[in-house]
Amino acid sequence: MTSSLPTTPFSWQLFNATPLVGILRHVPQDILERIIPIYLEAGLTTLEVTMNSEGVEDMIRYVRQHYPTQLNVGAGTVCNQDDLQRALDAGAQFIVTPIINRDVIKACVNVGVPIFPGAFTPTEIYEAWSLGASMVKVFPATSLGPDFIKDVKAPFSQIKVIPTGGVSLDNIGQFLWAGADGLGVGSQLFDKKMIKNKDWEALRRHFDSYVKALRDK
Repeated sequence: MTSSLPTTPFSWQLFNATPLVGILRHVPQDILERIIPIYLEAGLTTLEVTMNSEGVEDMIRYVRQHYPTQLNVGAGTVCNQDDLQRALDAGAQFIVTPIINRDVIKACVNVGVPIFPGAFTPTEIYEAWSLGASMVKVFPATSLGPDFIKDVKAPFSQIKVIPTGGVSLDNIGQFLWAGADGLGVGSQLFDKKMIKNKDWEALRRHFDSYVKALRDK
């Protein structure tokens, strides 16, 4: 029941303190529950759970109920209106898409939920921003690199961009120097081997390294 969920909106203050969106995909809820305290302890503040993860709605609800003010939680891989409605009903505080879907963007703008649509070309980036995107997810950043971000931000300095895909400890500084307003990090952040081995101390140190890299930019 959505009525029992906290109504706390997305916190830009939390995000700006540590402008990284950790992307969880295909991780079961029991692992999510174990990871979150470590995630928060490291100083990470914003979490995306993808809609193609089994049990995603229950996971979003869990985070909203147990961490109503400490953590932003949103839904990723939202591709259509059905995905969007499911995400919002589960309590998602922000929405991330891999594509530009005008109806999804407009629906989020209308209800005041931040949306980070995926875009690849300068035209797509500008279109997403013009439709009301809170930030534009430049995806896949692996193929484009930090120089692309720098080149795009030159004429589009007003557009907030969040490169996603291929962002790692090795290039965080370069993306931030190029003008990224945030970063989306998935498998590089949620190390599969550490999680499989339930090596939570190693995962905590790994998270710490990302936070340090953000703050040392």
